[in-house]
Amino acid sequence: MTKTEAAKIRDALVGMIRAFLAGAGCSRVVLGISGGKDSSVAAALCARAIGPENVLGVMMPDGVQSDLADSEEVCRALSIRAQTVNIGAIHAALREAVLPASGSGPEDAAARERERESDINVPPRLRMTVLRYLAQRNGALLCGTGNLSERTVGYCTKDGDTSCDFNPLGALTSKEVVALGLALPELPERLVRKPPSDGLSGKTDEERLGVSYDAIHAYIRSGSSGDAAADAIIRKKEQAGAHKRRMPPIADPFTETWI
Repeated sequence: MTKTEAAKIRDALVGMIRAFLAGAGCSRVVLGISGGKDSSVAAALCARAIGPENVLGVMMPDGVQSDLADSEEVCRALSIRAQTVNIGAIHAALREAVLPASGSGPEDAAARERERESDINVPPRLRMTVLRYLAQRNGALLCGTGNLSERTVGYCTKDGDTSCDFNPLGALTSKEVVALGLALPELPERLVRKPPSDGLSGKTDEERLGVSYDAIHAYIRSGSSGDAAADAIIRKKEQAGAHKRRMPPIADPFTETWI
């Protein structure tokens, strides 16, 4: 994407956000700020569309977050309102309420992996609950920050970061979001180029996915990454995550079909 194309997309999205909120009769936005490119770019677009004073950026560390300073830097750079809600105690309370009193985990390796993955998905769901609470409390709409690359390979949490009222980045690949971020000079460039990570597993997104975002971009835009092995990984994840991209099926007993 050229600089001219990125600027054109930037201006189009700002206009679309402004029109969408006006149509909804709303002038305020709430969104989570992780310190990564997606939430930073989404916040910058909203600030341009309705003014930074009408944007609330919420930082939600799970206990200690090593890069919390990056989130704070984004809020300062954009002059948006900021609030920090530490979800560590909420996460711990949920874990205590759900897990056996003995604290003993499953012995089977597969069961242990399921338990680990389920716990990794708890923070995104808690964060979305916090954001929904604050959005309703402030008479605001919740802005999503997920991009097309993540959605394609299912790298998102159902009922977590997939839940929002509108999403300005959902049609852009991770690579395109970086280009868009560079067309927003109010954002620190290092945060736009910061390697994405989930902040939960201790790994980068690409390490967890086993494939690069460049490969995913090429797969989406050209039909192939040029690497058969990478295409196979992406295709498998795309199929496995299909349920995250659509509403739950409803059983229609009158026709005996799922709709």
